[in-house]
Amino acid sequence: MKLPRHILPFAFIGPAIVFLAAMLLWPLAQAVLLSLQSVRSVGTTGEWVGLANYIDVLTDTDFWDSAWLSLIWVVANAVLQTLLALVAALALNQSFPGVRIARTWIVLAWIVPTVVVVMIWRWLFSTSGGIVNPLLLQSGLTDRAIGFFATPNMAFATLVFINSWRWFPFITLMMLAGLTRIPRDLYEAASIDGAGPWKRFTRITWPLLAPTLGVLLVIGTLLSFNVFDIIWLLTAGGPADATRTLPVLIYETAFKSYRMSEAAAVAVLATVFLMGFALLATRWLARPPEAR
Repeated sequence: MKLPRHILPFAFIGPAIVFLAAMLLWPLAQAVLLSLQSVRSVGTTGEWVGLANYIDVLTDTDFWDSAWLSLIWVVANAVLQTLLALVAALALNQSFPGVRIARTWIVLAWIVPTVVVVMIWRWLFSTSGGIVNPLLLQSGLTDRAIGFFATPNMAFATLVFINSWRWFPFITLMMLAGLTRIPRDLYEAASIDGAGPWKRFTRITWPLLAPTLGVLLVIGTLLSFNVFDIIWLLTAGGPADATRTLPVLIYETAFKSYRMSEAAAVAVLATVFLMGFALLATRWLARPPEAR
């Protein structure tokens, strides 16, 4: 039997929609139900408390401190990752001996397991046995060893650097894909007209790369916001809660304070925020460039 033309697309995407609903909507629904109860630990039952957990969370200063810290974390990572990826992508888009090897090796930092990344950087930044502090001392940039994880501001900045180093190769590959789609004829014509490297970048590269950067902004924000493993393995939210973002707060509330329902409430609020951001950003990206 031949399906009508307007039904055929739904027949193809139907299985994918059912799979996504089972993998995403069902856990989310369970989290919402859990947030409306008073469950304290895994495997126990609780009473129905309605919106009491949300009221407790929204009136808790720890939640707002972690939310603000998560916002700073996302912005700092977005800026640093974009700068590193843009420089790397522009370099890898040039023609030089070994460019193919460089494009392949750039992904190593991304595919290395997180635990290995943490072990490497913890050793590099260690005050006893690491190599970063001796290099800084020998170069005269500092007169004493720096505790990269000892103070709140330094620990936060160090985590931003490590996480950006971890993820910028992925963004580099996406930017490189966008750069390769820009016709070379535009650069040749601009060179003939006397445009220098900076003008070619601002008038050709940046405008034509903007759609790719917009998509990466959405993806990078969602990925950075949900980072937990690097933060927990390196600082566990310390020192003095200086790196306790919302994912860390959710873990501590659920598995250290034994307040599963409150942790679910925080998770639901974070999910609503991220879904709202993704929806607004997607609608903005779908608009014509002149209407943005």
